[in-house]
Amino acid sequence: MEPVETIAPEEWMTAGPARQVVEVLRAAGAEARFVGGCVRDTLAHRPVKDIDIATDAVPERVLALLNAAGIKAVATGLEHGTVTAVIGKRAFEITTLRRDVETFGRHATVAFTRDWTADAARRDLTINAMSLTPEGLLYDPFGGRADLLAGVIRFVGQAAQRIREDYLRILRFFRFLALYGRVAPDPETLAAIEAELAGIESLSGERLRSELLKLMAARDPAPALELMVRHGVLARLLPQPVGLSDLIAVLGLERAFGVEPDEPDALVRLAALLPSQRDGAIDLARRMRFSNQESQRLALLVAPPVTPSLPASAATLRVLCYRTGRSDALAICLLAAARQRVSLTALTEALDVIHDWDDDTRLPLSGEDLLALGVAPGPEMGRLLKKVEDWWIAEDFRPDKAACVAKSRELLAVG
Repeated sequence: MEPVETIAPEEWMTAGPARQVVEVLRAAGAEARFVGGCVRDTLAHRPVKDIDIATDAVPERVLALLNAAGIKAVATGLEHGTVTAVIGKRAFEITTLRRDVETFGRHATVAFTRDWTADAARRDLTINAMSLTPEGLLYDPFGGRADLLAGVIRFVGQAAQRIREDYLRILRFFRFLALYGRVAPDPETLAAIEAELAGIESLSGERLRSELLKLMAARDPAPALELMVRHGVLARLLPQPVGLSDLIAVLGLERAFGVEPDEPDALVRLAALLPSQRDGAIDLARRMRFSNQESQRLALLVAPPVTPSLPASAATLRVLCYRTGRSDALAICLLAAARQRVSLTALTEALDVIHDWDDDTRLPLSGEDLLALGVAPGPEMGRLLKKVEDWWIAEDFRPDKAACVAKSRELLAVG
């Protein structure tokens, strides 16, 4: 296979730890190229994150070469040909070229090969099937470069075959459509996806969670999600009836307020797709194996303790901040504004109040203060603290410690 073109090498290709790893392999006579996302994003002029390397050297030899060069090597998946090289804080996944001998869904029997085209044929999408040398020689056996330039998202070879190899590729297709697509998918691909939808049920919750949140973090996931709704994909992930209007409103508000396109809040966007039911959000998070923190936050966003009706009073917004913290209060107001379709002015006024909130605000009364008043530790003390806190909140957090102690005495006097 000959290179299709030569591009100007970027710094990450020619210097630093990535080049060091490649040169260790090359010095021993092995061929090594960059593959996958780092190639795609270089061609798309986007920031390169993970750097993956493919080589015709077998994994045991890769391990030996790295160790001999003093580079930390981790045998992360020798049976699949994968070794991880670690230099400082950077990790590089190095995979030996492979061809499929027999496939069983995601699990395949592979044989190592020296055929770069056979290895590229195993990849999911044409834009992910390119390889690149440090000198900038681009190898592109399936037209990924042209597809990337045109915004076409296309499976390598037959869509149905690629999907059956790993049903997660259905979700990956729509994620990459959201990230790089500018052209509607062809009808044959969408028909193949519809025919294989049942395979999504076999995927683990962790893998579903990862793909769903990555999709929600795309600059504008709405067009891809609309296709997922139309072709029955989203119903396999979110069993509740889903409408996109709230999400589209959230995206519009993000743009209006200058949310950085590479820093969207995927959980806020996901919450915009869900009904206001805490139990439903918890169930979804459990099925998709969200972390406890993610699960609780999703439930909070979907069904907050205070749902502001915008325009809301400053006092109401401060109660929201106290109950949830400033960051989540901002997100809850954004969702409320999207659902209520309020003006930008009303949302701006609410956000100004929230930005002024101090998350260190605490009830200026402690159990020790009540002990000094003769209140014994236990349920009675807890009830009294709660009553004083409710009063303090109703007074818009203004009473100081002396006022709270005086209120405690008053409540004790009336029993």
